[in-house]
Order: sequence, then C-alpha cells, then structure tokens
Amino acid sequence: MSIKTFQDLIKEVHEKGICQECGGCTSFCSAAFEKVIEFKKPNSPPEYINKDACLECGICYYLCPQTHILDEELNKTYQFTDFSSMPYGYAEDIYSCQTTDETFLKHGTDGGVVNTLLNFLLETKVIDGAIVSKAEGPFSRESMFAETKDDLIKASGTNLNISPQVDEIQRFNTYTRSIPQLSHYKFKKLAIVGTPCQIYTIRCMQNLGVTPSEHVEITLGLFCYHNFLFEKTQIEKFEKDFKIKFEDIIKINIKEDLILKLEDKNSKEKIIHIPFNKLVNYIRPACNSCIDFTNVYSDISFGGLGSPDKFTTVIPRTEKGKKLLQKALDKDIIKSLKLDENTKRNMKTVISKFSELKKERRNKFMENLK
Repeated sequence: MSIKTFQDLIKEVHEKGICQECGGCTSFCSAAFEKVIEFKKPNSPPEYINKDACLECGICYYLCPQTHILDEELNKTYQFTDFSSMPYGYAEDIYSCQTTDETFLKHGTDGGVVNTLLNFLLETKVIDGAIVSKAEGPFSRESMFAETKDDLIKASGTNLNISPQVDEIQRFNTYTRSIPQLSHYKFKKLAIVGTPCQIYTIRCMQNLGVTPSEHVEITLGLFCYHNFLFEKTQIEKFEKDFKIKFEDIIKINIKEDLILKLEDKNSKEKIIHIPFNKLVNYIRPACNSCIDFTNVYSDISFGGLGSPDKFTTVIPRTEKGKKLLQKALDKDIIKSLKLDENTKRNMKTVISKFSELKKERRNKFMENLK
C-alpha cells in the first residue's frame, strides 16, 4: 500500500474546498526546514514551494483534520464514541463558571475563565507560555504568544475569523531545534487555545509522537459552530444587510445566535442579535465540512452556549483538565454556579442541539460535494 502524501491532500482536500487551513501540514512537515509547503496566499490552502524536497513520509496526510485517519485511536484515548451517541463528547460533568478576577471579567467574552486558567498555569509555572489569539479588528484575529497576565488581557475578547495557532507552535517550538536564530526561545511547556480542527491536529501529532508534541502541556478547546470569512465585498453586503458599520463593533459573542455589541459616534451602545441562518454566506466554506462543535478532543472545552450572561460553560474531558478546573475552584480564582441535575440536563440538551445542527449541516454539505 502506497503512502499518502501532500499531493493526495491537494486532490482529496484542497480541490474539494474543505481545507480548514489549520496549519498542521505546514507546521509539522518532517522536512519543514526545507520549506516544502507553505501558505502562499491568504485564506487559501497551503501549496508546494519545493516539491522535490518532499520526503513523502505521509505525516501531513495523517495530521489533516479532514482525512480522519487517526479517529479510531483518538476516540479510544479520549473516551469518545461518535457524535450520534455522544453529541457533545465525553464528559462526566458540566459547569457554568465565572472568573473572580475583575479585569479578566471586564475584558473577557463570557465569564473570563479561559484566560484566568491560563494565568494560573503561568503563575504556578505549569506552563512557560500559551498560544492564544488577539483581536485585530471585527472578525479578524492574529495568533500571539502569551507569557504574562498583560499578554492575556490584550488577547481577551472574541472575534471569529480563524487564527493560525498551529503555525505559531512551529514558530516557537519546532524551529527552536532547527533554526539557530530562534534558539533564545527556551520554554518547554506550552498551553494552546484553539478551535476543534486545530486541537484535532495537535492530538494527531501527539499520537504520532511528532515534534513538538512533547511540549504541548494542555489544550483548551473553544466551542466552534463555524468561523467567518469576510472579503471587501462581503463586508459591504454585511453592513447593508444588518444596517451596521464594522467600525462600530466593539465586542462579539456567540450563544444561540451571533451577538454584536456596537458603539456609535455618540458613545451610545446597543446590542443586536443575528440568527445563524442569516449568516450562511459569510461562513468559511471548509467549516461546513466540520462536525465537531464542542471540541471533543481538548482537555477542557469552553463556550457561552448554555450559561447565563457573563458565565462560561465549561466541560472538563481529561484527567488533566479535571484537575486543573478543580484546583482553580479550590483556590477561588474562578467560581461555579450551583447547578441542579435538571439545569445540567437542559444545558446538555441545548449544546447537543447545536452539535446535531452542525452534524446535519456537515452531512448535507458532504453529500452535495459528491
């Protein structure tokens, strides 16, 4: 049986329009120092830039979240069966949490929990740094390396364009070993906050023992119904359709719909809600092929859905995730609402509904793709 290579990814993923641009294939290419594949164009799949140097090892194919080669092994590791029987993934419990840090609460999207946990990990030296993303404007984010509380505050808040956290690991980890100029980055333990496709790629990397998987200490996964992609003409259409200006958007959130907080020239604030079915034309095409809403392979999953305003829904999945959450609760750096079983059941029902909607959308998209 021949080994699948990047050429197969082009045919099976890129040409079908389902590349999620997670950066896994470019970041963990075993010949990365030769610059075999790279992103040459924004919002487009990576391309060969030095095909002759390709080792044809197949790692890029195994790591791609669209090939699903390692699903069975990952499912055993993370106690996940499938999205039909476990629509929101393996979880012993579900929480609705809020930070006790006023600064993180003020700048955060929901309850400020993710950055509070990252700050706790930094302060206790469990990690040396974290790959997060910061807003560069409405619906636009850029990945960044955070190693202080100030860094985390700068990264707070939610916009919804995809950010290349996986590529950032390459910059700060893989290249530490092969590029002398980056040898001053000496950290060994890393946390990463990412979307389901990004976390999936990292789990594949860890399963295969691909560098720098030994440095990824913990993964914090975000709920992800879809990401948005805006070009100039789409921005103009969006502003016209919803009677808003991009420049007036000061905060974005997702619960049962898209929530935009706006501020006009007179400093007056207003909040508008946009149903997801009105946003179909703005979804990144590859997001239609993704089935994972709640980030089932992360150590802990986070999202606004299911929790009241200013609280974050938290789903610990692994022993590492459960221990971190419990330590944070014990030290009172976050607090959790006391939820009865009926409330938890309702939260799970709402989340499962969105998981089912995402699965239905994906199945329809893949059927049309055929």
